Amino acid sequence: MAEYAVPRTKSTRPAVPDGWYRELWAIWSIPFVLFLSLPLFALILRASPLQVAQNLMDSRVVQAITISLGTTVLSALVIIILGTPVAYILAFRSFPFRRVIDTLVDLPTVLPPAVAGVALLLAFGRNGMLGGYLERWGVHVAFTFTAVVLAQTFIAAPFFIKTAMIGFASVETDLRQAAALDGANSWQQFRFVVIPRSATALVRGTAMAWARALGEFGATIIFAGNLPGRTQTMPLAIYLGFEMDLDIAVTLSVILVMFSFLVLLVTKFFVPRFE
Repeated sequence: MAEYAVPRTKSTRPAVPDGWYRELWAIWSIPFVLFLSLPLFALILRASPLQVAQNLMDSRVVQAITISLGTTVLSALVIIILGTPVAYILAFRSFPFRRVIDTLVDLPTVLPPAVAGVALLLAFGRNGMLGGYLERWGVHVAFTFTAVVLAQTFIAAPFFIKTAMIGFASVETDLRQAAALDGANSWQQFRFVVIPRSATALVRGTAMAWARALGEFGATIIFAGNLPGRTQTMPLAIYLGFEMDLDIAVTLSVILVMFSFLVLLVTKFFVPRFE
């Protein structure tokens, strides 16, 4: 008489509903979300709308906002123009010391901003490696508007390059090969295939780099100084405001948070629609 094998189960314990695990993850995430949110809510509640409106008429606030917006737009343009080729090469080409170049691109994200400021000063300062030669030609870099742009570019560039690199690498090889078979050269492949397919990553990378440049402080104060009306960006004015006028510091802090939050929020909500 044939014997029938009893099917074995992996476990004799009763199955736990998947919904229970989802609830556990949700509860576990609450403390860190509160940790991130509480300081921002405290900042917003500290500044009344009337106080913010009044401080927006202050010349120091206007100057800091103007310098911040002007320098960050310029640094974003520099990052896009000079960073795009770097991202493209790192995404598609293999060459000696590629990992070294990739590491150099990542380095400013983990480097203390004060160290970055000192390094920029030693490179472009009056007695710096390159700055000394520029001084002979009457070109002054350190403690100028240009120094602010360079500091922001140095710190923020990796955010664009790494995001663009991921976007470029995600473009299907078959599409580039098909374009090459149709007679497209490298520039045409980049212009008509790579850019459209990675547009979302490029926009997000630009937004991330701009937001990071907007909040840059450490490298700027060492390399460009904190000169009102010349190099004093919003983060530098906030630093000075804690010693002279706390209301000004709070107002600029709220404006910085709003700028950064809105740019990132718009990017997350509207950019995917163009994919």
